[in-house]
Amino acid sequence: MKIAFLTAGGIAPCLSSSIGGLIEKYNELAPDAELIGYLNGYQGLLLGESISFSDKVKKSYSILYNYGGSPIGNSRVKLTNVKDCAKRGLIKDGDYPLEVAAKQLQKDGVDILHTIGGDDTNTAAADLAKYLQDNHYDLTVVGLPKTVDNDVFPIHQTLGAWTAAEQGAIFFENVSNENTTSRRQLIIHEVMGRNCGWLTGYTAYEYRKRLANRAFLPEILLEKRRWDIDAVYVPELPMDFDKEVARLRQLMDEKDSVNIFLSEGAGIDTIVAEIEATGKTVSRDAFGHFQLDEINPGQWFAKQFTDRLGAEKTLVQKSGYFARSAAPNDRDLELIKKTAFLAAEYALNKQSGVVGLDEDKDNELTIIDFPRIKGHKPFDTTQIWFTHLLSEIGQPLY
Repeated sequence: MKIAFLTAGGIAPCLSSSIGGLIEKYNELAPDAELIGYLNGYQGLLLGESISFSDKVKKSYSILYNYGGSPIGNSRVKLTNVKDCAKRGLIKDGDYPLEVAAKQLQKDGVDILHTIGGDDTNTAAADLAKYLQDNHYDLTVVGLPKTVDNDVFPIHQTLGAWTAAEQGAIFFENVSNENTTSRRQLIIHEVMGRNCGWLTGYTAYEYRKRLANRAFLPEILLEKRRWDIDAVYVPELPMDFDKEVARLRQLMDEKDSVNIFLSEGAGIDTIVAEIEATGKTVSRDAFGHFQLDEINPGQWFAKQFTDRLGAEKTLVQKSGYFARSAAPNDRDLELIKKTAFLAAEYALNKQSGVVGLDEDKDNELTIIDFPRIKGHKPFDTTQIWFTHLLSEIGQPLY
């Protein structure tokens, strides 16, 4: 039996540990199985680039629990985007990526393929699984749901998201000290989340939990209010800009600083419209997403707020790469192991799908049919922990 792994999309604090969990379970259930990893996700699959896991790797699986990133590399490849795959040299002109991938799996003698990634990765896995089935390839595909955005239908909690939020909070603990470098300091903490504000909201939640356990000296500049959050902006909540300016201007006058947690997807339609009105075009990736580096939401919000708040210094800091590159925390690692162990069991049972906490089944950890997997799940801003957070920092719902 041959079992293959691939990790795809952006990295998250679960990729290495998911592979570690799968190896650990297969050591128990199928110790003689040959394990391989396709290098750099679907790119390696299309190019036929893979590595075999030696006996030493199989015995040393626990090392992977302590690492972020992926031990077999990542890439963003959409198997149904023929033009993009050809442009990048992943297929020859006239080839069809799904067919190339299927033939490579057949050539390599793969019986089970595990895809570890977000909605794009697992919808690609769904396309691949359907192609394999329609063309009578006997291969089982089981995905694991990775994304720091926690925005995959119908999965309650994606792997790595808790850790990314915790790491973003740790990141801002240092950045927040910048409020002492000048008078009237505006700090914008830009958090990953193209279409979903969950990570921004939960990072703010984790930060304020940590803040509650810190000691301060209000007799000097170490006043808790200066380190606290003053606004949390997510794509799912409308914002009255003029009212927010008035509220934040008052806070700036009172405590000499303002701290904003900003989802990178907040206000993106407005920003894109403004850019396109100048005659410029905003690039999109292979999946049709706007290239956020070209849009730079944090800088756009900084430009809108700086003068109107009377800020003497404005700092925009992005925690994304810091947070998504971490090894999983204990809470995440427990869920990762449970998910990986169950994924191996389903795969050996020849059941294809994505293993996750199914919201339609009371968050039961089970296998979910590929057609049910969809991206862009919005953040539920009515959750008590989030509404309580906004209430505590004095941010109204507009």
